[in-house]
Formats: sequence, structure tokens, C-alpha cells
Amino acid sequence: MERPVLSSDKVADSVKEQVAAFHRDVVDEVATAVAKHPVVVVGMAQNPFVKRACKLLEQEGVPFEYLEYGSYLSKWKERLALKLWAGFPTFPMVFVDGTLIGGTAELTKLRDAGQLKR
Repeated sequence: MERPVLSSDKVADSVKEQVAAFHRDVVDEVATAVAKHPVVVVGMAQNPFVKRACKLLEQEGVPFEYLEYGSYLSKWKERLALKLWAGFPTFPMVFVDGTLIGGTAELTKLRDAGQLKR
């Protein structure tokens, strides 16, 4: 199912430029890590779901790259830029082989199905 997205022809060029530039350094950092590492977890401090995802990967012996952007009270704009880029509303964001698979719940389903590789 495709998520609804405002048609590109209904977005002013100035808005497209603003969104494209919004914390672009953070988006580029994550995109580079996703291209370089088989498993990437993007998270934030103090978030219990992020901690669960990292713990699950560690228990399964799956090496991963972890990128952290602030906490509940800091770097929310950087995290917003990542949400706009990925189209995913929560953290963690878990990427496997370059694909955003979701968060902790989806990672748990992969583990339970025996699809996490060491």
C-alpha cells in the first residue's frame, strides 16, 4: 500500500528546496551509513524501543551501526528531517541491507521468523 503523499506538482519549488535542505547533513549521514553497513539502527537517547532493538541485535550476534540523534528534549528537528526523508514516524529506524524494515516490532518479527542473519 502506498502512503499518501502530496503530489509534487502541488508543492511550490521554494518548499521543495526548503525540505531538501532541512538538516541535509543528518540525512546524508544516515544515507551514507545505510549504504555502507548491512544493518543500521537510527535512534535517540532514553527511548526504550531503541534500547530493545539494539539489545535484540546484540543477543542475536548481528553487528550493526548505531546512530543517535538527541533525546526527547534535544535534536527533534534533526529527527524530523529523518522522518520526512524515510516516511517513517518513529524511532528506532532499522535498516537491513539498505531497506528500512521499520522499528523494534518489525525487527522482533524478523528474529522470530529466523530471518536475522549473524
